[in-house]
Amino acid sequence: MDVLELTRLQFAVTTLYHYLFVPLSISLSTLTAVLQTAAVRTGRADFQRLALLVGKILMATFAVGVVTGLVQEFQFGLGWSDFARFYGDVFGPTLALEGMLAFFLEATFLGLWYFGRDKLPRLAHLATIWVVAVGTLLSAFIILAANAFMQNPVGYTYDEEAGRAHLESFSALLLNEVNLAAFPHTVAGAFMGGGSLLLAVALWGMSRRPADTAAWRTLGRLGAWTTVLGGAGTAVTGDALAKVMTHVQPMKMAAAEALYASRSSAPFSVFAYAPPGEDEPSWSLEIPGLLSFLGKGSFGATISGMGDLQSEYAARFGAGDYVPWVPVAFWSFRLMIGVGLAAAALAAAYLWLTRKGRPLPVPRALSRLVPVLAFALPLLPAAANSFGWVFTETARQPWLVFGLFRTEDGVSLGLTSTEVLLSLGGFALVYGLLALAWARLVQRLLHAGLPPEEPAPAERDDAPVPALTY
Repeated sequence: MDVLELTRLQFAVTTLYHYLFVPLSISLSTLTAVLQTAAVRTGRADFQRLALLVGKILMATFAVGVVTGLVQEFQFGLGWSDFARFYGDVFGPTLALEGMLAFFLEATFLGLWYFGRDKLPRLAHLATIWVVAVGTLLSAFIILAANAFMQNPVGYTYDEEAGRAHLESFSALLLNEVNLAAFPHTVAGAFMGGGSLLLAVALWGMSRRPADTAAWRTLGRLGAWTTVLGGAGTAVTGDALAKVMTHVQPMKMAAAEALYASRSSAPFSVFAYAPPGEDEPSWSLEIPGLLSFLGKGSFGATISGMGDLQSEYAARFGAGDYVPWVPVAFWSFRLMIGVGLAAAALAAAYLWLTRKGRPLPVPRALSRLVPVLAFALPLLPAAANSFGWVFTETARQPWLVFGLFRTEDGVSLGLTSTEVLLSLGGFALVYGLLALAWARLVQRLLHAGLPPEEPAPAERDDAPVPALTY
């Protein structure tokens, strides 16, 4: 592999690893806030105990997410310095604002929530976790705006002499139509991840801590409903995002369907097979007209194929190969949908089996498999989210910024394969240690069971209010 391929691999490793924790932080912050709101409104101790347990998992996840994000930024500067020079004026403000939200707003209020639970008035304490939840969503919206610029550059001027893009309108950057479509899709996928994790925690708790079964059932149904609703939201927002991408990046959507020739009433391929060495599939299982509907909202609409788009791009951008790696785009798109549907289906099955307060019917012979299922369940949304990112980033190739900046032009000058391999090994080591630390922390939290019951929030209303000091 040459320097370009190794640097792309390094970027993929750091991004995908970081993205294992980001969706959990987004969803767990809101779910903690929901549980604590329920505790304040009802006065029930089980809600308060569940909020504290989920909040502790959130803190461990948030810490690892911040560290992996820092490593990703370091990798970006190390491997893509030429791209950073081109993109710095656009990426700088968004990265700075996202950093302010992530490091200061979220971290500060998450600390206030944890350490101030027996010191702050109950409503002020509740407000701290909602600030964390809103800050996490704002952080996601802003960083997705930076990525949306790479998919559909807007709000900029291009300095041909300096070879740099200058940010002209920050509002246009934030309101990029790709960002407006990608943000709800990403958040819905994040809630699938958080919901599945809570369901897994509940399954584990019911099998190992039966004394708190009622509380675990509450957590299990909250996690299952979150996963199912997140799955429905992912499907609806995915349809909207597909229509936007068909408009701004038709080559990406054509590659997702291995559509080589432009077609009216284009079908959606559920499965396809292409013999080795062949581009076009020799056999496929298709749903007629569905691709046209997903792409343009009409079963009879014409979808551009990669052959016509290649000619169009060559005339527009100059000679070159503008077709991405079709097998990766085709299968990552299907695995994203299929694995996500599997997670939603398992959560829906749990809701049906435990309806009206029924215990989960687990045959004695299969009871030992419950912890295994609990371990595997959160991996499904995590895999679906990762396949989504693989599709988003690889099917954009050969562009880093669509139509403006090619990937091969963004690699740092003077970088050698040995340097990339050594740094990739270092990142893998750091990430491996972080993964062990996170798993160990969550394991200790689960083995400790639900936190002990604390004084009811109402009892803390008379607590002295901390005064501002200098």
